[in-house]
Amino acid sequence: MSTPQIVEHAQWLEARRRFLAKEKEFTRLRDELSRERRELPWERIQKDYRFHSERGAETLAELFGGRSQLIVYHFMYDPDWDIGCKSCSFWADNFNGIIPHLKQRDVSLVAVSRAPLAKLQEQARKLGWTFRWVSSQGSDFNFDFSVSFSPEALARGEALYNYVSQKVTRSELPGISVFCHQDGQIFHTYSTYGRGLDMLNAAYHYLDIAPKGRDEDALPYPMAWVRHRTAYDT
Repeated sequence: MSTPQIVEHAQWLEARRRFLAKEKEFTRLRDELSRERRELPWERIQKDYRFHSERGAETLAELFGGRSQLIVYHFMYDPDWDIGCKSCSFWADNFNGIIPHLKQRDVSLVAVSRAPLAKLQEQARKLGWTFRWVSSQGSDFNFDFSVSFSPEALARGEALYNYVSQKVTRSELPGISVFCHQDGQIFHTYSTYGRGLDMLNAAYHYLDIAPKGRDEDALPYPMAWVRHRTAYDT
């Protein structure tokens, strides 16, 4: 890490105030973007998706838990894998504490993976997760929302992800989808993928204000440093 210019407090304060103006403009633009996001059109969910949960078979409507809004984290966990994605686990470490707050605003949060329910429950137990994590094994759900890819797509080396056709080499990629339950119908209101997930990881935002930032430039790929929380050397 290169050391920036070292200055007296008065100069530091002047520079900080100049940057504060940019931060405020960014906040204003973010508020505007969030408003436009909420105004995007919705699409009606036509399929009868079914999930495996600790309560047995559940429909998409039942995942709402009696609330009108549902956020689904598409957790990368292929049925053949021994453990779920380490990067998705990095995101999932943010979930436990926010669930009660989301519920107070009429929002349910559920993670969905294609791996069998028993595998999900075992990983959740090891990592101390208590958020709802259900299996979509045998369902089209993850494929329909462009986060799981068939053997045929992998053989072609190309599939739709983040709204464009691009090269894919893995059977699973991450994403978040949002739904609304209204007048007895379910609507898909939003999905985001790739860097669109950054805003949902509190740890990354703390790193962004640290002197070294994410410190990933010299790594073979971003997040190469990430491990399952229990796998870091102590």
